[in-house]
Amino acid sequence: MKDPLRKRILVTGGAGFLGSHLCERLVTQGHDVLCVDNFYTGTRENVAHLLDCPNFELMRHDITFPLYVEVDEIYNLACPASPVHYQHDPVQTTKTSVHGAINMLGLAKRVKAKIFQASTSEVYGDARVHPQTEDYWGHVNPIGPRSCYDEGKRCAETLFFDYHRQHRLSIRVARIFNTYGPRMHPADGRVVSNFMMQALAGVPLTVYGDGSQTRSLCYVDDMVDAFIRFMNAPDDLCGPVNLGNPEEITMLLLARRVIAATGSTSKIVYRPLPADDPWHRQPDISLATAKLGWQPHTPLDEGLAATARYFRACMEAAREMGAHAV
Repeated sequence: MKDPLRKRILVTGGAGFLGSHLCERLVTQGHDVLCVDNFYTGTRENVAHLLDCPNFELMRHDITFPLYVEVDEIYNLACPASPVHYQHDPVQTTKTSVHGAINMLGLAKRVKAKIFQASTSEVYGDARVHPQTEDYWGHVNPIGPRSCYDEGKRCAETLFFDYHRQHRLSIRVARIFNTYGPRMHPADGRVVSNFMMQALAGVPLTVYGDGSQTRSLCYVDDMVDAFIRFMNAPDDLCGPVNLGNPEEITMLLLARRVIAATGSTSKIVYRPLPADDPWHRQPDISLATAKLGWQPHTPLDEGLAATARYFRACMEAAREMGAHAV
């Protein structure tokens, strides 16, 4: 007899940064987890420790094509999330957000599954409201170099709410703010991984503009906790719900904290701001706190220390491979 508390859960983008941590947590909870990834930015190494678990399965698949499986819940996390990766093939990025949403919503409709959409704080664009609340419609450039991601995610949200209204689908739409931690891609171009790799290599840390622009950084374990709480919330909480750390930090101060976390002697250099880079990014998480009983708990210095250990291990492994190759 099947355990009613044990679910079969699909995680798209499950071999990526956030996806691999989510898969790990769900496997630990005893669920049957199907991890789907096309390995564009995710890696098999991120989930290698789960491959021997009897309740974990890994499938190579691109969600821009339909998927026919039987599941109880779907976490749709598939999409490149860093500018370096999503701007490399912007058309494919938009397809992943839009076609991927259509395919996963179609699957959820067919099997009557709950479905979670990993949206993003980027739907707010270069926000004119600070901090950002869920009822703010955003200030997005629809034709800029970042729009493949911003507008792709905005369209995915539209599709989710239309499927909910038209087909009574049980949906969860989360707007995820900057998240960091182990298994971030070392070359993803985001601020924490950039600073970490530069500090560990002993080269100058690159700060854009004067470093006074802000981000709000949430540690990955806290974010995964929010995902699961949201999925398990009552069906009348569809979202969107902001998920992130409401504590802002300037990029200049973050650079100094990374230098301290790594014990680096690196200096700081300044470069011009990239196009359409938001000046402020800070979530209002009142809704998540009230409805999910959630708020992040991991102190920044503790999270940066864990992330530094991961990146240091990656660099040491790469050096060892290079030595063996010689």
